[in-house]
Amino acid sequence: MSHTFGVDLRGMIDLLSHHLYSSPRVYVRELLQNAVDAITARRALDPDAPAEVHIEPVEVTGGVLRVTDTGIGLSEDEVHDLLSTLGKTSKRDDLGFARQGFLGQFGVGMLSAFLVAEEIRLTTRSAGGGPAVRWTADASGNYRVEVDDGAHDAIGTTIELVPNRDAEHWLTTDMVRVLVTEYGDLLPVVVRVAGEVATTGELPWGRRSEETGTDLGERMADYGEELFGFRPFDAIPIEVPAVGLTGVAFVLPEGVHPGTRQSHRVYLKRMLVGDGVEGLLPDWAYFVRCVVDSSALRPTASRESLYQDETLLAVRDELGKQVRDWLVRLDATDPDRTSQLLSAHHLGIKSLARADDEMLRLVERWLPFETTEGAVPLRQFRRMHGTVLYVPNVDEFRQLAPVAQAQGIGLLNAGYAYDVEILDRLVALDGAVAARQVAPGELLAALDHPEPLFDSELKSRLAEARGVLDRHDCEAVTRDFDPVSLPALLISNVDGERKRDAEEISGEADPLWAELLGELLGEASTASQQLVLNCRNPLVRRLAALSDPSLVELTVESLYVHALLQARRPMRPKDTAALNRSFLELLNRAVGDR
Repeated sequence: MSHTFGVDLRGMIDLLSHHLYSSPRVYVRELLQNAVDAITARRALDPDAPAEVHIEPVEVTGGVLRVTDTGIGLSEDEVHDLLSTLGKTSKRDDLGFARQGFLGQFGVGMLSAFLVAEEIRLTTRSAGGGPAVRWTADASGNYRVEVDDGAHDAIGTTIELVPNRDAEHWLTTDMVRVLVTEYGDLLPVVVRVAGEVATTGELPWGRRSEETGTDLGERMADYGEELFGFRPFDAIPIEVPAVGLTGVAFVLPEGVHPGTRQSHRVYLKRMLVGDGVEGLLPDWAYFVRCVVDSSALRPTASRESLYQDETLLAVRDELGKQVRDWLVRLDATDPDRTSQLLSAHHLGIKSLARADDEMLRLVERWLPFETTEGAVPLRQFRRMHGTVLYVPNVDEFRQLAPVAQAQGIGLLNAGYAYDVEILDRLVALDGAVAARQVAPGELLAALDHPEPLFDSELKSRLAEARGVLDRHDCEAVTRDFDPVSLPALLISNVDGERKRDAEEISGEADPLWAELLGELLGEASTASQQLVLNCRNPLVRRLAALSDPSLVELTVESLYVHALLQARRPMRPKDTAALNRSFLELLNRAVGDR
């Protein structure tokens, strides 16, 4: 007697193949899952029951894939309840399949076989007694159930898949063996493919008898290299007993971009969930790859990733803590390797140091920062200069560093990711004396004033070029400083920007408030930039002696453009025009003199 499924099976198969599962290959995993669940259920009743799965590919059977397990089997009523209605769970609970000790959770595993098969034949005999039962279903949505006491002598289940016309390659020996090894290598049952054992049944990260810690470390390094394709910097044992999680975390030997996708290999009750699972570690630990097995994490319906719930969040925090504790131990026991690790993975560790005091001290001791003293750690720089003076912009540091170094001022480049946040954290722990951001104007105050007579001559020339400087929203400042080879600096004028803002506010404020703002700001220039001319530089000294006003303007504009390029600031259209104009005019004068 034929019966009809309670769902549109063709639509369900399309859903599974195009939206739930990433590939038809998962059919092997689902068949293994059903077999292992059945064996687990039978062993709960009879601990001495055999635990084996035999798979015979299409070459062996002459056209079908046959999977036989020594599990609990099903009665006729159970076949109807479990295999005819998708989502029927009450009988699964009665059998125990929905309990924590079992792999299956969603009741769609058998239907995944239709990804590669046009017909499924199942023969089963229940450990609870009764005759053998045959269940046959096709992809059109029809199934039939037959009772035949002589069909299946042993307790357990045999499934036969008749392949689709274009899917036979998925059921061949070589393909099945690869898939069984991939998904089920760690399963605690013997799985044979064409008579050969295809699983090991053991967790690779467990210590073997007579194996030392060094031996285990070497074996884990070999395992990580085989699995991920790199020789790990270190292998960290990890464990979260609350969710039955054990495994190993492999630290990458070389740096990777912080945005690199994390991909971890995750097993659930020793069945592979996936080798590209995300979300197992905090974002800052992007330089670590894990292999873990858990008994309590929840997979998604496709069983190819983990469900993002509070349990996973707690596991993520705990694993992050264990990686962080390993970093602290490494710092205490092997400083050279700590320095090597920081060189490779400084961004992740700097990210962690923003909120973790021990990581902050590790970064302070070992991580080199770009400074006027070269690449030195924060602690060494603090011993040299006391307070860490820093600028938060890379280009600004590179412009100011030669001047600061020549004046004996220690300056640090805090223009890279997390640098300013780390220095702020250092101030929060050690007080304001630990670090302070330096404005370019402070460096200007530390420079010497030029000799008065020369300064007067130079300022007279600069007055002739006032229009050029006004055009670029800039004012000229004269100073004596080293290095002599640097003719000019272009720095931001914080006071000028502040006064300009105040003038805009004053235009809309009442007279009393406007007058108060004017008194507070005094006679500060409104220019947003300052061109600091180096009176020790030969070119600047010749500028003071020029008598041709047009040449003075050309020289001042050329010095401005040169300083702008040195500062690596974005060029506005008028800056680009000034660059072209000054270059062509200087070229014209040079050619015209010949």
